[in-house]
Amino acid sequence: MAKHIIDEAKRCLNCKKPQCRMACPISTDVPGFIQKFLNGDIVEAGKDLFENNPLSVICSIVCPHEEQCEGGCILGRKGKPVRIGSIENYISDFYLNINSHDVIEKKPGRVAIIGSGPAGLAAAFILARKGYKVTIFESEEKIGGVLRYGIPEFRLSNDILDTLHEKLINLGVKIRPNTLIGPVITIDMLFRDEYDVIFIATGVWNPNPLNVKGESLGHIHYAISYLKNPDAFNLGEKVVVIGGGNTAIDVARTAARKGAKNVTILYRRMEEHLPATKSEIEIAKLDGVKFEFLSSPIEFMDDKIKCIKNEIVDGRVVHLEGREFFVEADSVLIAISQSARTNIVSTTEGIELNEKGLLQTDENGMTTRPGVFGAGDVVTGAQTVVKAVNYTKKVCDSIEKYIDAKYAE
Repeated sequence: MAKHIIDEAKRCLNCKKPQCRMACPISTDVPGFIQKFLNGDIVEAGKDLFENNPLSVICSIVCPHEEQCEGGCILGRKGKPVRIGSIENYISDFYLNINSHDVIEKKPGRVAIIGSGPAGLAAAFILARKGYKVTIFESEEKIGGVLRYGIPEFRLSNDILDTLHEKLINLGVKIRPNTLIGPVITIDMLFRDEYDVIFIATGVWNPNPLNVKGESLGHIHYAISYLKNPDAFNLGEKVVVIGGGNTAIDVARTAARKGAKNVTILYRRMEEHLPATKSEIEIAKLDGVKFEFLSSPIEFMDDKIKCIKNEIVDGRVVHLEGREFFVEADSVLIAISQSARTNIVSTTEGIELNEKGLLQTDENGMTTRPGVFGAGDVVTGAQTVVKAVNYTKKVCDSIEKYIDAKYAE
């Protein structure tokens, strides 16, 4: 065991009113699992974490801890907070890799889960452990969704997702890879085949365009496509990334690791406005990534980008006329935002979207079609993994009530 994990755990004050727990979107009992760990009961500590958050091992890596649990740690007010994420990761990784043989009482009810990103995986674990028959339909070759195809391997190892895959199989979950719901298998067919509930967790995979002249040129790419398989791209030595979120940071750091000698992030606002996690920004700088702030692209050319300087007026971005400049670029990666695909709603009646093109759901997570529920980015828009899991837990409670009421009739 790494000594620093023990040392960090011993720093926990076991507060009576833990601010760390209050700052966690899924209300993780931080002092509780740390004290069990220190008392030598790592299995119980891991079990508590898993039952509260089936993706605890992932959240311990990708969560913005400084804004959540560690940001609430009282020790951080005058010094360094307890490194809660590191402790959680050690315990969760240990628990994930031991053989558990939970006896699950089977219940009537069959659930189809479309998509295996954070919401889909969480729902599969929760509903399978409740005793329902669960089938995951995944459009890609392997499960994970944005966790596998949207986060670089150096940030989140795919080995973790492979282990989760095995855990799901051991729970009796069926997985159908390379299956896109909509064009061939439809929602109506799933209901025909006696699925009681359909849970849509397809995420947001359509990149939103900048609508800038030259965007269709051969060296302009979308970040979400690049992250799926970076080795399929030949970016050259000078790479410019458009955007300021964690995806922009991820593609910039990936490009640098894949051989680009000059990687620059172009962001339309000031540094303090960057939506990316502060720690990720700092690491990107250490990786050699440069930043160009208050700058927007106005035209993509074969070997450069025509840009314009901005100023912030009443919170709005305003171009400064006459302040055009050029940035050399062999390739450009656009990382601004994504929207939901329409392969399901275009082949199904009764499922409505809101004004943002996301699934319209009620307070229980049910869409406008009875028996069809939704969670994750396709409902809320892009959010953190832990928030997606927390929302999914609530929707799964509603699903349980829906199915049980159906079979009680």
